[in-house]
Amino acid sequence: MLKQASFFILLYLFVCTTYAQTRKYSNDFLNIGISARAFGMGNSVIASCNDVSAAYWNPAGLMRASEKFQFSVLHANYFSGIANYDYAGVYKRVDDKNAVGFSIIRFGIDNIPNTIDLRGPSGEIDYSRIKTFSASDWAFMGTYCHLLNNGSTSLGGTAKLIHRTVGSFANAWGFGFDFGVQHKKDDWIFALMGRDITFTFTGWQYSFTQTEKAQLQQAGNIVPQSSLEVATPRIIGGVSRKITLNDKISILPEANLQITTDGHRNSLISTRAGSVNPSAGLESNYNDIVFLRVGAYNFQRVKDIVGKSKTIVQPTIGVGLKLNNLMVDYAFTDLGGSSAALYSHVFSLRLGIGKIETEE
Repeated sequence: MLKQASFFILLYLFVCTTYAQTRKYSNDFLNIGISARAFGMGNSVIASCNDVSAAYWNPAGLMRASEKFQFSVLHANYFSGIANYDYAGVYKRVDDKNAVGFSIIRFGIDNIPNTIDLRGPSGEIDYSRIKTFSASDWAFMGTYCHLLNNGSTSLGGTAKLIHRTVGSFANAWGFGFDFGVQHKKDDWIFALMGRDITFTFTGWQYSFTQTEKAQLQQAGNIVPQSSLEVATPRIIGGVSRKITLNDKISILPEANLQITTDGHRNSLISTRAGSVNPSAGLESNYNDIVFLRVGAYNFQRVKDIVGKSKTIVQPTIGVGLKLNNLMVDYAFTDLGGSSAALYSHVFSLRLGIGKIETEE
């Protein structure tokens, strides 16, 4: 029976990937990230993440949170305030071996003018006929983390439900899974993360009226048809180590290596099968109150005006301030306009309740 079930699951995945469209940037809003701490470290946190944001970065990190309950929020404006990016997450320690979390992410552009009915029946322009709509991307994520009996290795998984809308014209539903592992050895932490590890499928449906279809065709546009998008897996490996300098000061460097499986990308290593890109971050800690962070990621090969190839990188900086159970983080993620980054100034807040005593 188990063999038959496995066969049908494999057959289903084969059919879906055969007739679906594999896109490099399907559900790309889910690749932006959450938490200003991570942004300040160049998104290099899959080994060191140890709070509610681990539900996104590496669900195995939830068991290393320092409180029994945490709540976090983030808000950022994109494209000079045209788009909004919001996140809210909650985590709860169930017992000494288990933890759960729930997160919501929204990326949206609101109040978009719809000028398809700008002209009245007689052909005159009537601005009162203009209506507005929103284009919104939502992700609802449930996370579970378990600490193995050895006390050093934790496993975690996140189930993602995706809902995307473009006014009343189009909507999509999708689902996918992330899995991660962290292993602690003395001051070292090793981690492996599989994002969209089961592939993430998103099905689009369109509902244009006959009038809207006619106007789109008259303007030379193609009326889109229902489709299925597939986001392929990406594998991220990471290692970090806490280095204690004295009783009050410590540093935490981390290096990550991300492998995408959707063909060529503009990265340091690019092949037909996939691409590889490194990232790194460093966090300094003063008395567990003040945190300073730097990072580098988004390495790309570009050509200058004379056609000479060069490597560019996106540097990041950030700070954090811990006031009792409240953590305030800030990151600046596009130094000197060195890249076409979607964000620049990012703030996030985290509130923890119920201190957990650890050996550290």
